[in-house]
Amino acid sequence: MRFISWNVNGLRAACKKGFEESFRGLDADFFCIQETKLQEGQIDLSFEGYESYWNYAEKKGYSGTCIFTKHSPLSVKYGIDVPELDTEGRTVTLEYDKFFLVCVYTPNAQPELKRLDFRMEWEKAFRDYLCALDKNKGVIVCGDLNVAHEEIDLKNPKENIGNPGFSYEEREKFSELLGAGFTDTFRYLYPDLTGAYSWWSYRAAARERNIGWRIDYFLVSDRMKDSIKSAYILPEIHGSDHCPVGLDLFGDA
Repeated sequence: MRFISWNVNGLRAACKKGFEESFRGLDADFFCIQETKLQEGQIDLSFEGYESYWNYAEKKGYSGTCIFTKHSPLSVKYGIDVPELDTEGRTVTLEYDKFFLVCVYTPNAQPELKRLDFRMEWEKAFRDYLCALDKNKGVIVCGDLNVAHEEIDLKNPKENIGNPGFSYEEREKFSELLGAGFTDTFRYLYPDLTGAYSWWSYRAAARERNIGWRIDYFLVSDRMKDSIKSAYILPEIHGSDHCPVGLDLFGDA
């Protein structure tokens, strides 16, 4: 099974930059999207053979997640059962016989960490949500988690210590999530690989110079590690300030 995740930074804009061609070329079983920046009815986008499930933010032009899937789910859930955290369209969860698939767009801590308190509240609630799912069956989590976990995960770590996405608090919460029973699939296969990034600033030709951050992930329940066939980043695919990331698993849904 092939899983793809991509923060498209506005799906309508991405569709003008080749999104549909990229989607078809990747031929994923599951294609998860973050930061759709849509309200219901603002786009007419469908693909033959796929069902789609959308979670929209209450605020217009903001956040939003979606999953396109070739496999009909047993159940669909929007949000993480915390009303004050569920207004921004940040998660879609699909249930299958053998796993839950969770697409997530983690809140950004914002400049000067002005939204860090909200981010910390989200981190705890989201971890609790995943752990509750994990008690029932394996969990696959993908999306823009808005954190570079270790120094290897961004080009200039020293200059970014304490900045949004590389604060001690955010990195510690990611460590706590892994410690709760989840595996970073890319680092599981490539623990020492440098220069592997999924987001680049639009400024200063950062992408061309590969001055980036790895903030887009696939995590799986620890007990699913043996199912990992490959995990990868696709920087050659443009259309957003992020690139797609992928996971191939042995087995079926």
